[in-house]
Amino acid sequence: MSDDTSGDDDASDDEFETELARARDLLDGDGIDAVHVGVVRDGEVDTTFAQRTDDEPDGAGLRALALLAAHVRLVAAEAGVEPSTVAGDAATLAGQVEQIPADTDQIPDE
Repeated sequence: MSDDTSGDDDASDDEFETELARARDLLDGDGIDAVHVGVVRDGEVDTTFAQRTDDEPDGAGLRALALLAAHVRLVAAEAGVEPSTVAGDAATLAGQVEQIPADTDQIPDE
């Protein structure tokens, strides 16, 4: 039996490349109303948020909330928990941080 796990690494790389290509395909369209992107490089987190403007003042806030809700559902699915659990944890964390962490070293301990 071999301890070689390079096959696992190749599968992870292939999965990452597939997801990256899917994200690029999603961004390649004119029908996008808003986007929130987070990129992690060497433990550093860069995020950006952009949205199309409209005449409806409530539209911008609703799009931002819709993006947040989609992200909460995604994190919940990945963690195998209910979205309400993730939302509650995120709300608790948001109340405890004074600024958004720019890298993983700035995330507070529990």
